[in-house]
Amino acid sequence: MPVRNAIVHHIDKKPDGSPAVLHTRSSPLDVSQAVENLVSDLNESYNSRQNKGWGFFFPESGAYPFSGWLGKFLDGQATFVDFTTQAAEQLTKLMEESNLTVGGHVLFAHYQQGMTDYLSIAVLQQSEGVTVGADLEVSTAHHLDLSHLSLAARINLSEWRTNEKSKQYISYTKSKAGGKRGYDYFRDFLGCQEGIDGPSETRTLLKAFSDFMEKEDLPEPSAREKTGALLDYATAQSKIGQPISLEALSELIDEDRPRAFFEHIRNLDYGLSPEIPADKRTLNQFRRFTGRAEGLSISFESHLLGSKIEYDEGRDALIIRSVPQQLKDQIKRQKEKAN
Repeated sequence: MPVRNAIVHHIDKKPDGSPAVLHTRSSPLDVSQAVENLVSDLNESYNSRQNKGWGFFFPESGAYPFSGWLGKFLDGQATFVDFTTQAAEQLTKLMEESNLTVGGHVLFAHYQQGMTDYLSIAVLQQSEGVTVGADLEVSTAHHLDLSHLSLAARINLSEWRTNEKSKQYISYTKSKAGGKRGYDYFRDFLGCQEGIDGPSETRTLLKAFSDFMEKEDLPEPSAREKTGALLDYATAQSKIGQPISLEALSELIDEDRPRAFFEHIRNLDYGLSPEIPADKRTLNQFRRFTGRAEGLSISFESHLLGSKIEYDEGRDALIIRSVPQQLKDQIKRQKEKAN
């Protein structure tokens, strides 16, 4: 993951209500191993965050100048220092107006991953720890805390510059601290409007998969294998911060008919984009419960528990709503034979 440019500015904003003060750096950081490790660790921590939003830039304007500054930097009309200084000044202004958070060290990192260019921005806090030196003396040390990313964003620069129709080239954290207002000003700083609802898109994908599996009427081992293939792929994409490709997923689900699931989604018009962000929380809820005993075999997806399926612990019974049509037809035929 080559780092092309990186810089840290500092917004000194205390919770006592005193005005925020911006301290800027006059030159980019030397791309050392420490900087490479910092950007890599930031990327890993950011990918692990479950609560993220996805969107795209508003048209550049006085209210939303960030995309214009970024574009000038990418076009060689401004230096990385100039671009990040303007951006940090704007962030300081909005942070001061919000009166919701303390400041922090603002890291801007321009890097390449594979063939794709990215820009990551994160407001980082310092934590105090303890270290033991070469002389075996114990002393305190400060480090950037990457485990609590309340204000962070990542922009897929390649997608922004080459795909005008994309509505998901920006991702950003949705901070629980301060609720929605806690990250609104950060999204305003980026000039970002919500484009793709990750949890909703993931739920729609899983609904499409459930419908596909019901239509295919596969044996339980095969159904379990295909569910595992979906979850493994989607989880892996989430871990590296990449979207789910519907075509790639379709190929994994059925190697003999690699277009079958993709065509199912297109023919029934689920409204999914060709690539969607994977929401980890939604994926984690999509697991199968399976049990077999004395001629009875039951299997269902865990997210159905509490909606279509209810467990009555007192009677040790499962209540199934919306019984599959094929099962109902078999039961009716059996009853007719018995009569």
